[in-house]
Amino acid sequence: MEEALQVAAHYIALSLEALALLVVAIGAVEAAIGIFRAMVRHASNAAKRSVWLDFARGLVAGLTFQLAADVVATTVAPSWDQIGRVAAIAAIRTFLTFFLDRDIELEYRRAG
Repeated sequence: MEEALQVAAHYIALSLEALALLVVAIGAVEAAIGIFRAMVRHASNAAKRSVWLDFARGLVAGLTFQLAADVVATTVAPSWDQIGRVAAIAAIRTFLTFFLDRDIELEYRRAG
């Protein structure tokens, strides 16, 4: 039973890691297109900042999926290395989310 749980956790974690990669890749492509459009159109700083905020949201979403993958991977006999990895990703995600939320709030104040 434990072996079946380990196999299931492995595949679930692998799927979540693939999803994290996909989310970040899509966000990066969208950001590259957005920056290109902003440069061609000589967009305002607010428009450029919007592209950045959208990309940052994608990064946070990707990190969230990565954190979920690491949590799943460490559910069965975690090593100290795995626990450290989960802690590092959680800290990075918390740090990015805090500053992203602050930037979004500042942007709303500027616009409204």
